[in-house]
Amino acid sequence: MKTLNILATTLLVVGGLNWGLVGLAGFDLVAFVTGAGAFGEMNVLGMVIYALVGLAAVYRAVGWKAIQHRSASAPIGAGLVACALVLAGPALACGGGKTKGIQAQAASTAGMPADAPAAPGNLLEVAAKAGSFQTLAAAIKAAGLESTLQGKGPFTVFAPTDAAFAKLPKETLDGLLKDKEALTRVLTYHVVPGRLEAAQVLRTKEAKTVQGQAITFSAGKEPMVNNARIIATDVAANNGVIHVIDTVILPR
Repeated sequence: MKTLNILATTLLVVGGLNWGLVGLAGFDLVAFVTGAGAFGEMNVLGMVIYALVGLAAVYRAVGWKAIQHRSASAPIGAGLVACALVLAGPALACGGGKTKGIQAQAASTAGMPADAPAAPGNLLEVAAKAGSFQTLAAAIKAAGLESTLQGKGPFTVFAPTDAAFAKLPKETLDGLLKDKEALTRVLTYHVVPGRLEAAQVLRTKEAKTVQGQAITFSAGKEPMVNNARIIATDVAANNGVIHVIDTVILPR
């Protein structure tokens, strides 16, 4: 029983440390260590660990008095693993409900349908259907980048919403729309060659943009690219993926 008690105590320490990090810094240690990223995503191993932590809490709180009367600890260990799998089952069936819930709320904020199937259109068509990227669409047209973003790709676009563009001083935005070269630099700074899904972004510190300079990522309390919050992720197109941001990021 001593071994089982030590195991239960260790699991509780790990669980307490993990949720402390989640509460203080938005960093999920279990998800990070198990390779799911540190940003609210989960995989099978992480779910099993969470289930074991929960069982350890029950074990320490209740004492499992009836079971402790038995001399052999092996059946208890087997039962613990079996219960863990049972507890993990509903989470697996939900397919990572925590992440989907966050993405659904963010997608609603950005004017995009939550859990939408892969869109058949290209990046520009998908953005147009969302209805919250009219300024971005006008800027892309003014810069002559339409054919690029309608091309084969794939590209990853960090797309500022209309509200993001509205944060810019009017004279700055008007100046960009009149200066094709400067506008192109800004827009291509929001585009990364290749398809970077959210899980990859959150495991990456930086990525080189089409403009040439790199953008940086952080996954603390909320995901960021440079100084912009990522408010919706993995909006699929047939030539890439869109991540929605709340601020226009500017090259140095």
